[in-house]
Amino acid sequence: MDRLSNTVRPYAWGSTTAIPELLGVAPSGEPQAEMWMGSHPGAPSQTDRGPLNEVIADNPVRELGAPTVEKFGPHLPFLLKILAAGAPLSLQVHPDLAQAKAGYAAEEAAGLPVDAPERNYKDANHKPELICALTPFRGFCGFRPPVEAADSLAALGVDSLKPYVDLLHAHPEDAALREVLTAILTADPEEMTATVTEAAAASDRLGGAHAPYAALAHHFPGDRGVIAAMLLNYVELQPGEALFLGAGVPHAYLSGLGVEIMANSDNVLRCGLTPKHVDVPELLKVVRFEAGDPGVLRPEASPTGEEVYETPIDEFRLSRFVRAPGAAPTDATAPTPQILLCTAGAVRVGELDLTPGQSAFVPAGEKTELSGTGTVFRATVVA
Repeated sequence: MDRLSNTVRPYAWGSTTAIPELLGVAPSGEPQAEMWMGSHPGAPSQTDRGPLNEVIADNPVRELGAPTVEKFGPHLPFLLKILAAGAPLSLQVHPDLAQAKAGYAAEEAAGLPVDAPERNYKDANHKPELICALTPFRGFCGFRPPVEAADSLAALGVDSLKPYVDLLHAHPEDAALREVLTAILTADPEEMTATVTEAAAASDRLGGAHAPYAALAHHFPGDRGVIAAMLLNYVELQPGEALFLGAGVPHAYLSGLGVEIMANSDNVLRCGLTPKHVDVPELLKVVRFEAGDPGVLRPEASPTGEEVYETPIDEFRLSRFVRAPGAAPTDATAPTPQILLCTAGAVRVGELDLTPGQSAFVPAGEKTELSGTGTVFRATVVA
């Protein structure tokens, strides 16, 4: 197995303190948003044998196991991260696999450079993801019922929001959500800026359930994403709770520290809360206009002590081991490749000692034993 040395991404929305506190190091004063663990070519983990993507490419079957290679190809199909949000991320959705393949092919055929600001599809893969809270974690996830959204908008007493309230009441659920989001994203920019400013002031006065929108407007004055977010479920996760985000589900993270795992993709379509490119027609093809409960996940314990976060996809499987003082060693051998990440305490993975924020890559089938006291997250696949 390999101890991993991982890149921390300094995106502007990142917390300046959360990842340093986890690692037990002094803050640099710069935002530290995501620590990547995996073989993504944008920032592959480093090992004593070289970059993890090159280690895997040298002998995929040895590192990943034949079943994983047969099912997913000769690459690690997931990316594991520690995510630290100090400010809101963009309001966004991810395509399903068919949409990603079609969108990527179309932009390639059009000769659009992969790093062009207006590019929607950086690869041909989908990007389902799971976020598990390490601290209290706040965000928006999925559409709430239109009537509930209408009541929230109406409570602000903003005249320019009344047409959206009427639309939410006048149409069947899915059609109402589509019409209102489309209207928000295509509204006159100057008129929308005025609406957001007035809605933010009303949210600030009302407080309570409206407080998150006032906070959004503080970070993104006049951004139409503030109004779009009012159509979504507001969620507060407690440590150990998680959200699964499938294709087409609009979401935005606001604050907190968490373990995030996703299929190995960088495809994002944005609705707002960002200065980046927003492609409204393409976005509306991808968004799933379905209202419902965001579905907070809690881990399901197994007889081995492994606690699993169940999801409907195979590219990743996230679980954790919470080891009590004096507990007997745990056999964590798996027929699939795995990354083991310590988030609390001091644990031993095989011959490697891990403290919070440290991780190891374990090739498929390699004998692995966990000991010590603390919490270890396991990222692997269903092959």
